[in-house]
Order: sequence, then structure tokens, then C-alpha cells
Amino acid sequence: MRKGHTDVMKKLLIYLNNYKKETVFAPLFKMLEATFELFVPLVMAAIIDRGIGQGDTGYVLKMGGILVALGLIGLLCSITAQYFAAKAAVGFSTGLKHALFDHIQSLSFTEIDTLGTSTLITRMTSDVNQVQNGVNMVLRLFLRSPFIVFGAMIMAFTIDGKAALIFVVTIPLLAVVVFGIMALTMPMYKKVQAGLDAVLGATRENLTGARVIRAFHKEEEEIDRFEEKNGFLTHLQLVVGRISALTNPVTYIIINAATILLLYTGAVRVDNGSITQGQVVALVNYMSQILVELIKLANLIITITKALACANRIEAIFEVESSMRWQEAAVCADEKNGQAAGGGKGPGTDAPDLQSLAGEKTGQKAQRDLAVEFDHVHLTYGGAGAESLSDIHIQVPRGQTIGVIGGTGSGKSSLVNMIPRFYDATAGTVRVNGRDVKSYGMEELRERIGIVLQKAVLFRGTIRDNLLWGNAQATDEELWEALRLAQAKEFVEKKEGRLDAPVAQEGRNLSGGQRQRLTIARALVAKPEILILDDSASALDYATDAALRKALKELPGEPTVFIVSQRASSIRHADQIIVLEDGEMAGCGTHEELLADCEVYQEIYYSQFEKQSAVQN
Repeated sequence: MRKGHTDVMKKLLIYLNNYKKETVFAPLFKMLEATFELFVPLVMAAIIDRGIGQGDTGYVLKMGGILVALGLIGLLCSITAQYFAAKAAVGFSTGLKHALFDHIQSLSFTEIDTLGTSTLITRMTSDVNQVQNGVNMVLRLFLRSPFIVFGAMIMAFTIDGKAALIFVVTIPLLAVVVFGIMALTMPMYKKVQAGLDAVLGATRENLTGARVIRAFHKEEEEIDRFEEKNGFLTHLQLVVGRISALTNPVTYIIINAATILLLYTGAVRVDNGSITQGQVVALVNYMSQILVELIKLANLIITITKALACANRIEAIFEVESSMRWQEAAVCADEKNGQAAGGGKGPGTDAPDLQSLAGEKTGQKAQRDLAVEFDHVHLTYGGAGAESLSDIHIQVPRGQTIGVIGGTGSGKSSLVNMIPRFYDATAGTVRVNGRDVKSYGMEELRERIGIVLQKAVLFRGTIRDNLLWGNAQATDEELWEALRLAQAKEFVEKKEGRLDAPVAQEGRNLSGGQRQRLTIARALVAKPEILILDDSASALDYATDAALRKALKELPGEPTVFIVSQRASSIRHADQIIVLEDGEMAGCGTHEELLADCEVYQEIYYSQFEKQSAVQN
């Protein structure tokens, strides 16, 4: 086994620390079973030489009873070993899955985007199961099979030294075959798992995009693409399967040849009077035991090969480090004191305030704390050739409603995703309440922020279960209030069970607008200081959208609200509007100011409203 594989297994085997007793008892009981099994040929030799040879029926019955006793004790030891091995293997895989899931959750969106969902799913399921099977088989057979192989050889020497020399030649020859096949197949199993990733990725795309595929009549192309990936995987599995399949026939040929040679040698030595017939039978039995155990060992090697390949893939995920580093969750005392004293601006707020985002021409609110500040921020996604955001410099006072508008791909979502630190700025600083977002702990930062993403995601359960994600301690009154503000109360009241009405996976039993309103309500339940609505009303009709915007102005606590939308009507009444174009800020100000001075905003607005009515409004 190569050093790299050994190091990987050492790292993963820490998840067996809670099962030390099981990892000792499982091979121990298997060794006991093997020990009793090694005595069976000797008992058989005694029965043949003394019982049958001398016609002693009583001795035959007595030794037959010993054989039965050895079988029963061996069975009991085997069952006990199986129990401990299964308990340790399942516990190991449980701990490994938890650790792997926690690690994946600790990764930033950048790493998750790079790795890919299909790969992570395969490694969380198929790869971990393969490693679990490997641990189970190792605990049961890794010591037992070699113990019986070498034990049978030693017992053969106690019977007849010359005949036992056949064992000395046979066992190394078998080892060369088994480990040679292992060396050939191990790299191939890695390719098989990679091929499985590709098939799973294609399957996932086809299932999630089934409606799009049918709408564009691309079924045949997708079938061809899937068959190509599946065919490649099948080819890999056939190649590695053929090589692995050589193990059994080759070992059988070697063992059977050795058995023939043993029988010939035994017959000659019986004829010479050197050994008895019973001892020849015992030697053949030992050779048969070696055959059975080597076949088991060959299958074990195949399983270990797969497990090591999968362990390497799992360890590769653990070795991926998050590009984000979070501080310990602790509220800054200076910030608290500053707020209590009336709200100093906090560190890092000396950037020149843009009058268009100050919210007051007279500067009466200039002393208010800034809720969010982008200080010359740049953002480049991992692997991207160009910046997604360039030199964004804005300041947002507390309590304002900020609209963000721009064409497709202009960087609207990228901008707001930096506030809860889904992505880190590649240059510049993002501040929340005067503090760099990098100085916050994860919970400390995100408990201040409620965000509704572009894609409305709900989880299987009930409406209540989904809303409680925002605040697990929320009362029914608070849930209904959030539903009212999100314009979802009416349709929830009509559902059977109301708050306890079932929600299917991804909210498939709800319309697009209902899903969006429930996700908005979920965010409102948390009562955040900063609320981000990232194009989360795109499925709502204009009347519901208008009612939602009106309700947002009634939110208690005067949270700062960011509304990302491609609808000019959704953000025209915001305190300030940020206009983005190709990742750069094309303008910011009120609706009237932008309509007068910003060409990009004018183009967006007049494309949605007639120029005459726009002027009248």
C-alpha cells in the first residue's frame, strides 16, 4: 500500500476513535474463529487414522462431537465479530458524513461553485459507502485471512516438513498475483468514480431541467450526451472488472496445481510410510483453507482498493480550505457602546459621503450610523477572467430603502451577496454598521441580515417549519404578521392546515409567486437589521408587488432594505437607487434625479413605460 494511501486512511480513521472497543473485539473474535478452524483438519486426521483405521466407533463419535463443538463456537465468534465490525463501520461512516457535511458547509460559495454539486453528492454518498464497506471488511478479514494462510502453512509443517514446502512456494506466488492485480486496478477505480461524477452531473441536469429540455425538444441530444458519459463509465467498469475478475481463476489454477502436487507427494510419502492417510487429508484440507481464504483476501483487496480510491477523493474535499476566515462570534464592545451613546460612525467610515445616498440634502442625517458601506470594492469570481464589480463606492445610512437596478449580468446580485459575505471582495472593503464584514463571526453577521435570494427555495415540511428557519422561537402571532407583510397571509389561510399545511420538496406544490412570498415571510420572521430582496418579487403581479413595497415601509425597527429588481416600478419609490452597468456604478440618486441625469436608468425606465406617462408621473 502506497504511503499516500496510508496517510489518507490515517486521517480518516480518526472517526473510529469512538469505536476502539469494537475495532479490537471484531478482529479478535475473527482470530478466535480462525484458531478453531485450524484445528478441524487435525481432528479429521485423527478420525481417519484412529477412529476409521482402527474401527473405533466410540472415538469417531467423540471426535465428531468435538468437530460440532468447534463449528458452534466458531459460529458464535463469527456472529460476534460481525456485530462489532458492522457497529464500528456504520459509526465510522456516520462520523465521516457529519464531518464532511460540516466541512462543505464551512466552504464559501467560491469553493462550492468550483467543486460542483454532483461531485459533492457522490462523495457524500457513494464514496463514503465504499469506505464504510472497506472498514467493515478490514475488521473482519484483514487479520483473519493472513492468519489462516500462514497458520495453515505452520500446521502443515507440524505434519510433514517436505510436503509443507509446497505451501512455501504457493503462498508467495498467490501474493504476487493478488497484489499485482491490486496495483493495476487501484488507479482505474479512481477513474471509475470520476466517471460516476460525470454521469451523476448529467442526470442531475436532465432531471432539474426536464421542462426546459422538453420545451426546446432537446430530448434526443440529452439522451446521446447521457449515453456517451454512461458508455464511458461502462467501458471503465468493464476494463477494471475484467482485470479484477482474473483474481479468482488465477488463484484457483495455482491452488489446484498445488493441491495436485500435494496429493502426489502425499501419496508417495504414505507409500514410504513417512505419513499417514489422515495426515494427507489434513494437508489437503489446509490447502483448501488457504484457497478459500485467499479468495476472500482477493475480494478484500478489491474492496480495499475501491475504498482507498474513494478515501482519496473524500480527503481531497477535506483538503479544500475555505477562502474565507471568520472571527470568533463576539459583539464588539466599542460598537455596542457607540450605539448606546447615540451612534458614532465607528471605524472606517471616513470615506466621502455621496450626497445622492445621504438621503437628506440639508445633511440633517449625516450623523446617523451607516448601515452598509462599499469602500472602493472590486469583485472577481474564482476562475473568471474579468471583474464582476469594479470600484463600487457607496454609503447607505440606516433605515433607508435602496433600489438596485441594471441589465442582466450587470452585477446586481454580486453587489448584495457581499453584504452577508457570501463572497469576499478581491479589493476594497465592505462594512456593516461601520465594521469590516471580515471582522464579524458568521452568526454575528448573518443574524443581522435577512436575505431572499433570486431562486425561491423551500424545504419539505410544513409552512410553519419553513418560516421558523428565520427564528426558531417565533410565536404564531409573529409568523402571521410576517405572512401579512409578505402578502402571503391570504393564501395560507385558505390552505388546509394553515400554518401546518404541507410543503413539498423545493415547494413544488406551490406556485412561483407563493414560494417567493413565503421566502420573504421567512426572512421577515427574523426581524433583521438589513433586509435584502434579490429580485424576489419577479413572479408577483404588479398589484401584489406594490402592496409588498408598501408593507415594507411599515416594518418595525426601520430596517435598511435593499431591493434588487429589473422592474423600474419596484424600486422607483426607494430613497436612493443604485444603477449598475457591466459591474460599474452608472449612477445613484432618487428616481427623479436619475431620470434627469442617468442615461442607463432612462433607457431601462423608458423601455418599461411610455415616455409621456413617465414624464407625467
